[in-house]
Amino acid sequence: MRSFGPTAAPAAAPVTLPVTSAKPDKTHSDWQTLSRLFPYLWAYKWRVMAALAFMVGAKMANVGVPLLLKNLVDAMTLKPGDPAAILVVPVALLLGYGALRLSTSLFTELRELVFSKATEGAARSLSLQVFRHLHAMSLRFHLERQTGGMTRDIERGTRGVHSLISYSLYSIIPTLIEVTLVLSLLAVKFDMWFAWITIAALVFYIAFTITVTEWRTQYRKKMNELDSTANSRAIDSLLNYETVKYFNNEEFEATRYDENLERFRRAAIKSQTTLSMLNTGQQLIIAVALVAMLTRATQGVVDGRMTLGDLVMVNAFMIQLYIPLNFLGVIYREIKQSLTDLEKMFTLMEREREIADVPGAQPLRLHAGDAAVRFEHVTFSYDPAGSAGAAADKPARTILHDISFEIPAGKTVAVVGPSGSGKSTLARLLYRFYDVQQGCILIGGEDIKQVTQASVRAAIGIVPQDTVLFNDTVEYNIAYGRPGCSREVVETAAKAAHIHAFISSTPKGYDTMVGERGLKLSGGEKQRVAIARTLLKNPPILIFDEATSALDSANERAIQAELQSVAQNKTTLVIAHRLSTVVDAHEILVMDTGRIIERGTHGALMAQGGRYAQMWALQQSAEVVDLAAA
Repeated sequence: MRSFGPTAAPAAAPVTLPVTSAKPDKTHSDWQTLSRLFPYLWAYKWRVMAALAFMVGAKMANVGVPLLLKNLVDAMTLKPGDPAAILVVPVALLLGYGALRLSTSLFTELRELVFSKATEGAARSLSLQVFRHLHAMSLRFHLERQTGGMTRDIERGTRGVHSLISYSLYSIIPTLIEVTLVLSLLAVKFDMWFAWITIAALVFYIAFTITVTEWRTQYRKKMNELDSTANSRAIDSLLNYETVKYFNNEEFEATRYDENLERFRRAAIKSQTTLSMLNTGQQLIIAVALVAMLTRATQGVVDGRMTLGDLVMVNAFMIQLYIPLNFLGVIYREIKQSLTDLEKMFTLMEREREIADVPGAQPLRLHAGDAAVRFEHVTFSYDPAGSAGAAADKPARTILHDISFEIPAGKTVAVVGPSGSGKSTLARLLYRFYDVQQGCILIGGEDIKQVTQASVRAAIGIVPQDTVLFNDTVEYNIAYGRPGCSREVVETAAKAAHIHAFISSTPKGYDTMVGERGLKLSGGEKQRVAIARTLLKNPPILIFDEATSALDSANERAIQAELQSVAQNKTTLVIAHRLSTVVDAHEILVMDTGRIIERGTHGALMAQGGRYAQMWALQQSAEVVDLAAA
């Protein structure tokens, strides 16, 4: 028997994400979303605290600039020609102003330098957790998902982490610190009216901004939904490029895409209209506050209560304060948008994992010659009554009815029958893509529900009927059966799958790109790549789901002989339509409408003269007709 490596050992259990029962449409408050993000940042707590310290230093230096200008203006009351004017003004202006400005920039850059690792680290950890969670979701979730919309949600959520941290740490918190410092100085140095005018303006400004922005959020959410929908339609159409061409439906797809773009355009216009209303209101509040402050300061200079330097300082304070405040609406809107995007990604992470390891699950332990597979009274429905996917007014459609059979260790059992009889469902259940509603499935005497999913799948190799490849090289796709193996091992597996000669004949050989889903290869070539990577995995249990259905007769016979050689001493489940490929099986199960109606060896089933014998006669007569036509 040809060997391609050691039998795959059960993989170590991966990091287990918590299984939650939150519903997909559950919404969270902004504080709940922030609390979910906080642990990712707190992993870098020393960097966070250092960044906050640099931020406070930057704002203190920034507030010191108007104070310096006041002292300089008041010092300008020297008499003309006084030598002190030449000494005091240039030296104080250049050194003091330059030092404060340099300090502001220096502290700001140090803050960003220190905190960048925390920002990028949090985004990386969150993205990785989402990626792991999506791979942990059930097959049902991935069959129902819209890839374009989902990837857009993840992209926006990851970008939202950067935006949220950037705007909150670099804009909101610094502005609040500066406002506190300015209010304290105005209240101490002058009368309280300056502080009250500033406070009143801030209260009106923030209240107006929050109220209008909250109202506008509904339009922004609608824009996101329409954007995701349009993106999903576009990606789905491009992935099915050949189907679009087959039915000459380019214009239909363009029209459908344009309908989504039109709805997005209308939502975007409404969003922009409300944004203009927000900006106009903000500018009006700022303008009124500035006029009131300067009027009060000017009157103070006239009355002799304030110096000209005080007027300059108040004006400088207001400019420094209201310039960042002027962007508060934009910042708040972006923060709300980032929170919305982040919430959507967190909601995706909270999608319940239909198939999860039981608490304390141990890896499957298979001993030599102990890889027997047994189905015991298995009943299964894809949408059982009471499940999320089942219609309330329709009973569940049962796919498998009380199925029981055993594949002894090192033996081959074949399953045949018409399409829709439940053959491929057996493979999905064995891989634990779904859990059975009644009965159990045992591997090596252990219930697969009680052991880790990773160890079950490590012990099984499959050649599926519909092979989907990664958009990478031929070598990468074959080596996927055992990542990190050498080129020589990959070539050995390719030779066994009778695809080495084809690969070698291409200009780039094993570096040939196979295209999206492997569409650059023919059906037979894709199937042979699938066979090669399964041979490379070399597990103790094999599933051949119509493994040679896309091959011509000559290659089918050659590969069938190779598969039989590889299956020696391995527990093998063969799912087939062509009965000629399973005549050597130790037992053949004939299925129809989810039930086993016949079982036995090829000879015994032929002797019974039942459904199997009828199927054999039909296929033999069809092959005779095909040969005659050829």
